[in-house]
Amino acid sequence: MRAAEETSVGGGGLLTAMRPKQWIKNLLVVAVPLAAGQLLNPEIMARTALAFVAMCAAASAVYLTNDILDREADRNHPKKQYRPIAAGTVSVPTAATTAGILALVAVCVPALLGSAALSLLILVYLVLQATYVFWAKHQPVLDLACVASGFVLRAVAGGVAAELSISVWFLTVTAAAAMFVVSGKRYSELVTHGHESGTRQGLKEYSEGYLRFVWGVSVGIAVVFYGLWAAELGDGGSAMWARLSVIPFVLLLLRYARDVDAGTAEAPEDLVWGDRVLQALGVLWAAMFILQVLS
Repeated sequence: MRAAEETSVGGGGLLTAMRPKQWIKNLLVVAVPLAAGQLLNPEIMARTALAFVAMCAAASAVYLTNDILDREADRNHPKKQYRPIAAGTVSVPTAATTAGILALVAVCVPALLGSAALSLLILVYLVLQATYVFWAKHQPVLDLACVASGFVLRAVAGGVAAELSISVWFLTVTAAAAMFVVSGKRYSELVTHGHESGTRQGLKEYSEGYLRFVWGVSVGIAVVFYGLWAAELGDGGSAMWARLSVIPFVLLLLRYARDVDAGTAEAPEDLVWGDRVLQALGVLWAAMFILQVLS
């Protein structure tokens, strides 16, 4: 296995190691331009696309770095052992070089294209995620905060790139929903693998009851502040669609909470791609949200 790790490259394996399925998280960059009703503006659309690509490059750099550091522990994990770096289908030098190039592209390209603020935000994201990968991932509570903040920075990236103001309610909802997803992921890992998860030493410090408490509180905060945000979208006029969108939003959270409770939310991206009801609720919510913005 070690010999394979040092010599194998494999282009397809490298793409898999970059975790393109998780790029779906980066669609959060469209939230601010969409809420502002500016997403279809050609200039705003181009800036939002730049934010999406930059976040994908930055996130993949983090994934590669994480998998390099965790390759030994991943080999003892029932699922993670098949990750390209742990399995030896992608060499450590290749992964490290690719991670460096992706990080450099993510930080430099926005600045070269006239968005220095986005470059700064990407740099903050990379520093925060480096803190997580090298240290905080094994620290209880801090690991939840670091991962959740990554979701918030994705959403902020869209507003920064498009130079649009960002609602405080929006940031609160995003942060709370992100904490729900992250704590739900940890809960599923704990239920499935117990405290001996291997790659997450901090998991030993959690109990099922504590993680239930975290995602319960997070859902409550997300629902309350989403209601406030939805009312704000009316801008003093009719907010009918925004208020109605609370219904599919709450159902989305409840559906996802059911999956968390069943211990099947260890890989949120796989859950989203595989749950048709969750997808339908998401489409319904998005449709109502868009109707409010256009009204």
